[in-house]
Amino acid sequence: MRNSPNAASAPQSRWRTHGWVGLLLIATCWPLNWTLKGLTAYLFFPLWLGYVLVVDELVAVRTGSSMWTRSRKEFVLLFVASSPVWWMFEVINRRTANWEYLGSNHFTTFEYYLLCTISFSTVMPAVFETADLAASFKWVERFTFRPRVRDTAVLELAFFVAGTGMLLLTVAWPKCCYPFVWTSLVLILEPLNRWLGREHFMEYLERGDWRPIVSLSVGVLICGFFWEMWNYYSWPKWIYHTPGAQFLHVFEMPLLGYGGYVPFALELFVLRNLLWRGAPRVTSRGDVDTDRLKDRRP
Repeated sequence: MRNSPNAASAPQSRWRTHGWVGLLLIATCWPLNWTLKGLTAYLFFPLWLGYVLVVDELVAVRTGSSMWTRSRKEFVLLFVASSPVWWMFEVINRRTANWEYLGSNHFTTFEYYLLCTISFSTVMPAVFETADLAASFKWVERFTFRPRVRDTAVLELAFFVAGTGMLLLTVAWPKCCYPFVWTSLVLILEPLNRWLGREHFMEYLERGDWRPIVSLSVGVLICGFFWEMWNYYSWPKWIYHTPGAQFLHVFEMPLLGYGGYVPFALELFVLRNLLWRGAPRVTSRGDVDTDRLKDRRP
């Protein structure tokens, strides 16, 4: 996602072909996913591809620009980057055992890993597209000039040490420290991205711009709702094992579990930027007035 040096493009009035294709995929795969048991593994990708295409088109309608229109190469690369990122969480889950896939035993080992890899490729596109959609609303602009967070060497080191400690605690005592899975990586990788010269949150927070965090948070919660809703009547499906939080379920997810989606989006942000040096940058409805930002006082 890139900020243009010029004014934002004019919103478009008509839907393009890929938006209609997305609607068709959702209209077809959603009911089939819930009614034809055993096909979820095959329908997950086209269903979520439809979601991504529809959201991309909504962003284009609202802003005149979208990931697809800005760069189809980067649009596709986001799918490519997504699979290894989620597989990393699957590896961590082998220690924490917070979720499992019911019905996965019906597939061969090759089928399981292939279908999972294809399905996991939709995670990052869905989150970042929905974050773009959230950023297109005017109320997000209220977070352009908020309290600044000064980026210092001490703060970066504190982030890194805290994140490393959380990750070690998770490995040592997964039953009680599993929530740290969703906070440790962002704390470790945020300063690492800073040291490597990659896009990072503190470059925004230093000037008081909280829009990337707000947009990502709203975007991932919307995705989380659709992930859990479409999963609920699916087969195969996932279920959760979250000691101390197994109450007040919304679909299969405990209510407290939705809180983990927010830091998860931040982790996707730092992981994407670590793995992909030229990743599209965070956008907003318009360009930030950098002179005004420089003139602000703490």
